[in-house]
Amino acid sequence: MTDKLNDLGLFILRSAFGIIMLTAHGYPKLLKLFSGAEIKFFDPFGIGETLSFILAAGAEFAGAALLTLGIFSRLSALSLAATMFVAAFIYHANDPFNVQEKSILFFVGFLVLFITGPGKYSLQKFIDNKLKVKNSTLKFLFS
Repeated sequence: MTDKLNDLGLFILRSAFGIIMLTAHGYPKLLKLFSGAEIKFFDPFGIGETLSFILAAGAEFAGAALLTLGIFSRLSALSLAATMFVAAFIYHANDPFNVQEKSILFFVGFLVLFITGPGKYSLQKFIDNKLKVKNSTLKFLFS
């Protein structure tokens, strides 16, 4: 019973965080990216505003969509955790906690999902059962 409840909890966490990130952050960034509008975005690594925006949009849209489905969940959660880490602790570094709070909450949630994986109720578990992946490193990364 406990395993089923844990898997249900992971499903709810994964779905809620993924859908919220996708709809509130990823989709609007994707629309802006394809609108042709000038990109003004934080460039924490000196790779350019546009590339920084594309990476954030990719994590927040594609990563969130994959996480919601439960496929490549750990890689998606890692990209989202990294994006939220930058938002919380670099971009908002000098802001008050109430401004950092949302990014920190997303960071912690995505970090937990990276550590735990998607749980039993995921598309990846269905695929793994069909393909019988043996390599433990691949199973960890792609689950």
